[in-house]
Amino acid sequence: MIFVNFKTYEEGSGKAALSLVQTIEQVASEAQIKIIPVVQAVDIKEAVTGSKLEVWTQKIDPVEFGAHTGSIIPEAVFEDGASGTFLNHSEAKFEKFEDLKEANLRATQVGLKTLIFAANIEELKKVLELKPTFVSYEPPELIGNATTSVSQAKPEVIKEAAEISKEFGVPLIVGAGIHSMEDVRKSLELGAVGIAVASDIVKSEDPKHELMDLVEGFK
Repeated sequence: MIFVNFKTYEEGSGKAALSLVQTIEQVASEAQIKIIPVVQAVDIKEAVTGSKLEVWTQKIDPVEFGAHTGSIIPEAVFEDGASGTFLNHSEAKFEKFEDLKEANLRATQVGLKTLIFAANIEELKKVLELKPTFVSYEPPELIGNATTSVSQAKPEVIKEAAEISKEFGVPLIVGAGIHSMEDVRKSLELGAVGIAVASDIVKSEDPKHELMDLVEGFK
């Protein structure tokens, strides 16, 4: 499986986001690989309405209905059709572990799946105790790297992360610098079940071509 994080790139916002979702759906159908667009909260409803794909949101906040100006409550994105949410991404990291714990709980209470990111093995062990749907190992220093992926730079750590995740019964997703079928193939060989990508797809001049290249790594 592939998670495509649209972030707040111009190419992944508004009408452009909806167009990219359609491209992703074409590739997912042709390749018979599960690909999940992870869009901004404001684009969820339109993305879900215009596609048969499972759509995720990029974050939710650990709050309930009330006086929380600007917060994203899990009920809202779930009502719009989101199936899951990223949590603790390096660009939206929780300062306190208790906040992450509460966000994961709130998400699961309303029926959202969760993918929690970890920047290192120590953090991975902690977030696995929360029993998310998926966990991701993503070294911050390699995020957005166009030449070096985590599977190239730290294959031994992916293997260790996969073994630890397996002990907890939580599937591992690998991210950071993934940009080729070789990166995908290596990540799967090391024990991951899928990958998370962003700029390699969203900012590509030919997103379909880039996605088709990545899905070859699953064969």
